[in-house]
Amino acid sequence: MAVRIDIEATERELFCCSKWWGDPDMPADMEYPMMQTPDGAYPLTFLCQIDCEEASKSDASGLMPKEGMLYFFAAVDELIGYDSPVHLGKGEWPKGSVMVKYTKEVNFETFNSCMMVDDEGDSLTERAMLLTMSPCEEDFDGIRLYGKAAREGYHNLLQIAFDPEHTLCIEIKESDLKYGNWKKSVAVLK
Repeated sequence: MAVRIDIEATERELFCCSKWWGDPDMPADMEYPMMQTPDGAYPLTFLCQIDCEEASKSDASGLMPKEGMLYFFAAVDELIGYDSPVHLGKGEWPKGSVMVKYTKEVNFETFNSCMMVDDEGDSLTERAMLLTMSPCEEDFDGIRLYGKAAREGYHNLLQIAFDPEHTLCIEIKESDLKYGNWKKSVAVLK
């Protein structure tokens, strides 16, 4: 089984909750991930943060953490219609183009929203959306956690269908998942 993700607009404050887009709510010592390009460092796009306790209620595999928060970042600006110095096509993306972060404890008092702003102080992120989770088949075509991976020996962490021709799969090797080596996650665009 996998976990289906549905997203919807909301006016609700989503600080330290599962959410899609917006700004990640991270521990003060967690750095926002950047990708190195020939022109310098470029911030990866924040995709979502997942409350692991909430996700575990729909995770029949039992492989994922039962507490804490998972964060997903990737170089998807071009896929969502923004200018980008990073041009990635189908296949496995290079190292540094995706980052999965994890914190075991969520603390409302010490976490900060890491806001990306332009030179005038205006937000550079899409508005945060409410993210809800429910069990689904492991080959569900929409947005999902877990389920069938694109490659053998890997576990699917997050799949995002941007359109009928572009599906991004963020995957991790079984051994890296077992030991929580989240930084070894890879992205494959199908």
